Order: sequence, then C-alpha cells, then structure tokens
Amino acid sequence: MAATIHHEPPSQLNIEQPLDFLVVAPHPDDAELGLGGTIAKMVDEGWRVGILDLTSGEPTPHGSEALRQQETLKATETLKVAWRGNAGLINRKLEATLQARELVASYFRVLRPRWIFAPYWQDAHPDHVAATELIEAARFWSKLSKTQMPGERHHPERIYYYFCVHLRLAVQPDCIIDISDHWDQKRESILAYQSQFVTGRSSEPPTMIDRIRDEAANWGRLINRRYGEPLATREPLALQSLRDLI
Repeated sequence: MAATIHHEPPSQLNIEQPLDFLVVAPHPDDAELGLGGTIAKMVDEGWRVGILDLTSGEPTPHGSEALRQQETLKATETLKVAWRGNAGLINRKLEATLQARELVASYFRVLRPRWIFAPYWQDAHPDHVAATELIEAARFWSKLSKTQMPGERHHPERIYYYFCVHLRLAVQPDCIIDISDHWDQKRESILAYQSQFVTGRSSEPPTMIDRIRDEAANWGRLINRRYGEPLATREPLALQSLRDLI
C-alpha cells in the first residue's frame, strides 16, 4: 500500500485501530534522524507505529513544500509505519500555545497511542524545545472531560524522549535501543530527504550520513552492539525482570 500523509484535522480522521506508539516530530526528518532504527524495529515486531510531524519543515535552503512532501512519502514507505500525519503548524514559529495544545491533544485522543516519543527537552532549535513543551501539555489535556475536542478521553501511558539535537551535548541516555538489524532502513529513510542531507553539502567524507552512522555506532558500542539509538525518560522505567536487560 502506498504511503499517505494525512493533512486533515483530527476530527476528520477515520482511525479503525489505536496506535501503539506515536512519534511526534517538529519537522519531517526529525523522527528518522532520532528514531528511525527504533521505528523500523517496532514495526517489524508487529507494533502499530505512527508519526505526527508538527510542521512542514519549510522553507529550507534547498527544499520546497512539494519536494519535502515527496521526500516524506519516500521515508514513510521505507519505515512502513501504519500512519503519518502533519499538524500544519508553522515552521520556525512553533509555539506551545493553547490553540496548538488543543490540536495536538486532539490527535492523541483520536489516534489513542499507548506511548509517545518526543524530542529531548534540551536543544538549540527553538522549534524542538517548543515541540516538547507542547507534547507534554497536550498529553495532559488529552484526558480532559467536558471539552469540545474530538475523540474520547485518553492519557498516553508514557513519553520517551529521542535525541535529535542541535547542540553538541555529552548526553546521558536512560537506555539505548539495539538497531543493528535496522540501521540500513534508518539510513535509507534519512537519505530520502535529499534536499536536507545531500543537496548543497560536500560529498567528501565524512558526509552527513557518515556522521550519523558514526553516532549510531558509538551508541551501539556502549551496549556491545553494532548500532544503537539512545532514549531518555523523565519517569522510571519498569521491567518485568532483569532478563529484559541485554
């Protein structure tokens, strides 16, 4: 089935089955950069995974609205997610306003994800910081009663934070996901965004994708695996058993 990017408001969405995971990204390509391997892994494990891009990501030096949509479709097909939408908020001007909070909370109520992924809360990009504040507030609002928001009350169980930052931070994640078997999918999904990572950039090594691979390899090294993706959480992680650790 061909990938589709949903632009209709939450009240017009027809969702037959709730999502297990919803990755919320400030711009198209952030989900792929920070979580592409984990997304591909979760899909392969049978989970229903969705991506909600908050803005179009445009304008950029080598992109356009139409080109970015084509690239997003290609990346979505690569990751094989169950649903992808765009909230239509404004790139470079993303703010955690009450109106935006109600919109994102409405998506949560209609899509009914069990878990949410948000950008790490510390970042140089104002859109990323605003996105995290917005997601956290919308998670609370999505459980409100006596409201005009579409859908039934819903409270996602947990927010996990992925790293797609514009700061050179020595971050300390709470866990690292083994994406060794899904690095190629992550790489392909990132390279779908030619306007962002190839056009106008040097072809001399190390290229942008070389740096992303080296980062993934470093996270993998820390857990004795080939490639990894880090995650953070503000809430304690729960394990059934220490057998869940690798």
